[in-house]
Amino acid sequence: MKVDCVVLVLWVFFFAFDVDWREQQVALTHPDSGIQIQEEHIYIQEGTWTPPHLMELNRSIAPSGWAEMAFVPTGRKEDTPSMMQHGAGSSSAGRATCTSSEVELDRAKPSENGTDGEARPQEKQPEEETQKAPAGPGPYFYIGGSNGAELVSIYCQSRGWQRIYDNRREDYALKWCETKCRKTYCRFKEGEQLLYQIPNNGVLTSKIGLLCCLREQERTTKKISRSSNAKLLKMEEFFPESFRLDLKDERNAFFGLCKEEEQIWICKPSCSNQGRGIFLLKNAAAVHTLQAKLLSAEEHLLSKKMPYKVPQARIVQRYIQQPLLLEGKKFDVRSYLLIACTAPYVLFFAQGYVRLTCVDYDAASDDLTVHLTNQYMQKQNSLYSQLKDETVWRMEHFNSYVNEKFGKTSGLPKDWVLTVFTKRMQQIMLQCFLAAKHKLDRKLGYFDLIGCDFLIDENFKVWLLEMNANPALHTGCRVLSDTIPAVVHESLDLVLEVFHKCLKGRSVLPLETLCRFVLLYHEDAAEIRRTLGTGPCTGRFLRPRTTGTGPLKTPTNSSKKLHHSRKKDSRKNHQQSVLTAPHMVPPLFHGKTL
Repeated sequence: MKVDCVVLVLWVFFFAFDVDWREQQVALTHPDSGIQIQEEHIYIQEGTWTPPHLMELNRSIAPSGWAEMAFVPTGRKEDTPSMMQHGAGSSSAGRATCTSSEVELDRAKPSENGTDGEARPQEKQPEEETQKAPAGPGPYFYIGGSNGAELVSIYCQSRGWQRIYDNRREDYALKWCETKCRKTYCRFKEGEQLLYQIPNNGVLTSKIGLLCCLREQERTTKKISRSSNAKLLKMEEFFPESFRLDLKDERNAFFGLCKEEEQIWICKPSCSNQGRGIFLLKNAAAVHTLQAKLLSAEEHLLSKKMPYKVPQARIVQRYIQQPLLLEGKKFDVRSYLLIACTAPYVLFFAQGYVRLTCVDYDAASDDLTVHLTNQYMQKQNSLYSQLKDETVWRMEHFNSYVNEKFGKTSGLPKDWVLTVFTKRMQQIMLQCFLAAKHKLDRKLGYFDLIGCDFLIDENFKVWLLEMNANPALHTGCRVLSDTIPAVVHESLDLVLEVFHKCLKGRSVLPLETLCRFVLLYHEDAAEIRRTLGTGPCTGRFLRPRTTGTGPLKTPTNSSKKLHHSRKKDSRKNHQQSVLTAPHMVPPLFHGKTL
């Protein structure tokens, strides 16, 4: 009791004197199962006192065999703004909040040249670069991290823009950062600047966030006449059966199902990337072990009477055991969804590339490089250095291969990859976006590039595996060197064109810079601005300057909370698109070609 009183007094003291607090997280991971216990939103004073319950968690909550991964700060002093949560999904079934501990841990390590999933964040700039000043007047652009940095820099400099290295400056025209910072979004000037990554894009790009949105869409669809949603896909048609491990009912349903059937399942952290933290449940023993670990972790948390408990941010999905193979190897397809503008929404699709494993597929193999196709995982294979260029194919190569190997034997139409498969990817992307559009933050100047991963099974059914924020934009092989620069440069072309047209109140169409991308969806700019109540915008930071280059004064108040844009029911907004809505997507082939 005395200890509790002392703790309470100390908390009141620190808050009363407005000391510098920073958010920290504890993540404990078992080396065998990969299960994590995560405690977040624990506030401690920088460099001084640690709450007793946090120290107790560190000492006592980890059972034998568990290792402490991190005491990871997600906030910093004024010169290095605090991190935002990397992603979050919400629904009527519950809200999923993803910790940024995995992101922060990666920032402490050298970047791997990953080409899949979300790129490994590297926000900190080299010491010597932070001292550089732009050589001339603006517009200015800021790049945080290494992912796509060279491509974005080349693009901006070709327009005569000047790069700045001070993250505190607020007079930028474009800010491209791998990690999200609260202050960046709080100080963002709508209609005056461009900012990469929608602040809460996790409703689409976290596993739980996407799952929640699709389930909510499915529930809503069932209440509406089927005739008006004839072309809206059912989840089972494109999304593997999934269960959330952070919800007790779903957890129990999953373990009950496993008792009834033998099936391989894949367990994924909600917000991780590049295959980290993924493991397979290949038999009843593995499922039982997982169940025991989850129960043990829950009991430890409850027995210590923690102030609050963060659920397990993981899902399990039915593993697709019979994938289509290319030359005996498993593969998936990375494509891109560009949200060029959020007020109004303007969406584009872009073809990407095919990712293959280094070795032949074997469902019984315990080697994860056999099951996970991303380049980060493939680098763990000893053959990667020899087969590097063979693990990535162009879409044209893929199309020719399918024409030759499967066209006649499987009854596929000619160029199935570039027609039927591509339309299916577009349809799934659009449906996922429509499921989440009412949750995304909307401001003129926000834009996002999302990597979407698809798998094709042996019956040519197309499955969406996941959607990734901040997709890797490295160019480590021949195919990527040809593909990625074009994706980045055309993305920025379209973002700028749409932004300037919206400022002038002009129609988005026709698009002068549209080349390889395909318009999926767009809204009427004038109507959306009236609906959202957007004020007058001038795009002043994107205009050429003739005066000094000094930075604007940076506010010192670091307590300002992230504020969200006003969001309206999207059904009230006038909407138009090339594919318009799901009910207007061109009909696809059925049966085996689906």
